[in-house]
Amino acid sequence: MKKVHNFNAGPCVLPDQAIDNSIEALKDFAGTGMAVIEVSHRSKEWSAVMDECRALWKELLNIPDTHEVVFLGGGASLQFLYVAMNFLENKAGYLETGVWAKKAYKEAKGLGNAFAVASSADKNFSYIPKGYVIPTDIDYFHITTNNTIYGTEIRYDMDSPVPLVADMSSDIMSRPVDVSKYALIYGGAQKNVGPAGVSFAIIRKDALGKVSRYIPTMLDYKVHIDGASMYNTPPVFPIFVMKETLKWLKGIGGVEAINRMNVEKSQILYDEIDRNPLFVGTAAKEDRSIMNVCFVMAPGYEALQDEFLEFAKSQGMVGIKGHRSVGGFRASIYNACPKESVEALVSCMQDFERKSK
Repeated sequence: MKKVHNFNAGPCVLPDQAIDNSIEALKDFAGTGMAVIEVSHRSKEWSAVMDECRALWKELLNIPDTHEVVFLGGGASLQFLYVAMNFLENKAGYLETGVWAKKAYKEAKGLGNAFAVASSADKNFSYIPKGYVIPTDIDYFHITTNNTIYGTEIRYDMDSPVPLVADMSSDIMSRPVDVSKYALIYGGAQKNVGPAGVSFAIIRKDALGKVSRYIPTMLDYKVHIDGASMYNTPPVFPIFVMKETLKWLKGIGGVEAINRMNVEKSQILYDEIDRNPLFVGTAAKEDRSIMNVCFVMAPGYEALQDEFLEFAKSQGMVGIKGHRSVGGFRASIYNACPKESVEALVSCMQDFERKSK
């Protein structure tokens, strides 16, 4: 198979171990003589997968007994609506830090009174707002911890006077998290914890049941908790790959170890962006993401953008074109992206610098 360096923003690179084990499960799952995508989700073999996957989540993030983990279809975009359905009674506050934060905010506004507590739209979402005060009279405060399109990240667990809700689609399992500080953590799997097709929610159980509206059955978090993520047929194959991905993460030392690796990988790339006269980063340095490194051609070199993209492609770099809404470049260096790929991209940037002189 052709060797490439995968920097796609999602679906993204997965551990070889997870892919290989999942391929074997497609041939014969747990000695059943059936593929994992054929077996009944009510079978004891599948129940064991669900139990193991849930246990890995709880172990790796040190999730307290006050919280439960569920696996759902529909992606994080559907969970934007889940959040408002389950938590919005009177009004809600949102931190507006990018496209996905805006989309989450839009869903809440469609159901009730929601507003932006602070926003970084004034500078094209290139920084994380600071100095704002979280109102104490809101039902919840929603944040998007990592902004894939703009390359900013909230890398700490903030104190909130109201229930804190976080979309961690693109940085979950990349660092230790104090889950006890959150009423809800949710996201799509297709960055750090698996393939597209399944989403996760870590829910503080006593935060539910506070709204008076009717909640449609499939949008009620409590239904999925009570049903152990199997109220309806779950997305079995994505969950299996998720389990194998988390087994890989545990095997290399867990979130503490991967955080050290992620910081090192991102620093290697940011150092090159800051050194190389052809490129410039787009995010405020204090808010730079360790998951999505966004940069553009430096002033005076803009005409070289397409040439660099073609050169990078010829060197095996995949997925570094920036999001269509902002242009430039984006290297998504999620958990399973190896350090060697980051070093290869740095070498590519240096070669292009020499080539362009």
